[in-house]
Amino acid sequence: MGAPAVQQPCACSGMTEAADKAALLATGTELLNREALYLDEQRWKDWISLYQEDCIFWAPAWKTDTELTNDHIREISIFYFKSRAGLEDRVWRIESGEAPSLNPLPRTTHTISNSVLEVGASTDAMTLHSAWTCHVFFLRNRTQHVFFGRRTDDLIKTADGWRIQRKKVVLMNDYVPALIDVFCV
Repeated sequence: MGAPAVQQPCACSGMTEAADKAALLATGTELLNREALYLDEQRWKDWISLYQEDCIFWAPAWKTDTELTNDHIREISIFYFKSRAGLEDRVWRIESGEAPSLNPLPRTTHTISNSVLEVGASTDAMTLHSAWTCHVFFLRNRTQHVFFGRRTDDLIKTADGWRIQRKKVVLMNDYVPALIDVFCV
């Protein structure tokens, strides 16, 4: 009988962690891509269903050329909704035709890319940092504009699947030549 075999540490534990992170990233990016699709197809009820009831949707404004506002109460924001009810109200205005500036509604195409999973993600909560663009075609005057920026999304797993708990959108080209609304970011 020879000497007992020495057990080598298993390299698979790192692979499992990497695979788990890849699976979480794929799940998160799928949710963000679904949100983009629903906005582009103007599927407002489906879009709203991706948000938690107590969600926050925030687009801070630029205080200076290099500094964002960081207090939605004391400083200006491009958008700030403190719950899904605020988004539902915005959708009602979009669908109702009550806002003349939204008639006809612009066409959009969203792209979400370069998503990075923040350290500390788990099977029931994660934060993704992504780049985004939204191409908007304004039917009223046949013009187009591209909005672009960065976004941070806090996602949580619920009994109904993954939902957006918090969405922070940084609009990089904030000198807006035309209308901007929730469907443009």
